[in-house]
Amino acid sequence: MEVEKQAAHWLDENHPNYKRWKRSRGISLQRGEFVKYLTEKTIKAAGLTVLDLGSGEGGTSVAFANNNKVISFDISLLRLQRQISNVAKYNKVLGSAMQLPFKNNKFDLIILQDVIEHLTDAKKVIGEISKILNPGGTIFMSTPNKYSLYNLLADPHWGFPFVAIMNRKQQKKYFLPLFRKSEINRTDTAQLFSLKELGDLLSDSFELELKTITAVQELFNGNKGIIWSNFHLRLLTIIKTLKLEKLVLFFVNNNVGIINSYFTPTFYFLLKKKQPHKNSSV
Repeated sequence: MEVEKQAAHWLDENHPNYKRWKRSRGISLQRGEFVKYLTEKTIKAAGLTVLDLGSGEGGTSVAFANNNKVISFDISLLRLQRQISNVAKYNKVLGSAMQLPFKNNKFDLIILQDVIEHLTDAKKVIGEISKILNPGGTIFMSTPNKYSLYNLLADPHWGFPFVAIMNRKQQKKYFLPLFRKSEINRTDTAQLFSLKELGDLLSDSFELELKTITAVQELFNGNKGIIWSNFHLRLLTIIKTLKLEKLVLFFVNNNVGIINSYFTPTFYFLLKKKQPHKNSSV
């Protein structure tokens, strides 16, 4: 994956997704604060060396900048330039996740916020991340659920049914020519993961901890940094109008089972790097 040279489609006011992307940019700091809130359920977010990989508007880098050493890393020079207005102090690095320019064991915390689904070789990147993460270090990861019923009805990136289960080749062959012809040459369209696929990808190197309960509680408590698509916002309105919050919370859990496999729209993980096994001598 090369450093981004394509036009900023996400700033095109004529793009069908412009309002959705603008809404997401507008809540960048709230999204970052939500990431920090979830992270602090597992570790103390102070005195850490943090890599915000795929930092976008920089809201999460800002949220962690106080009392931490933060590197905001993104493939898009334009996105990093737009972060200049952020008053928080942190370093900005331009580059590709496929070639991370960092020493081994450098970071205590690495943030992958809605990034892994855009990587062309997620397995390679996870391997590289594992190298630069300290022993016992933590990864925050969020990513949409490929098999969520809600995402099947309206893909979180495009808003169309069934696109969530398409891989990039299928998107380029069947979806983009009909509905997003201007983006047919993109190499980073979102290819979603199922819970099982993420487990297969991550479980050898990391201990996985889902944070679904906390995320849903925060959503019902009015946190604005969690959802921004029209479909999900309408669904939340229906749940609150019908006063179904307690019923939803009754079923929500952090287990690898039916609820998280086929209903949870977005996975929120805290991943703890596994310690290498020491061979015992006889």
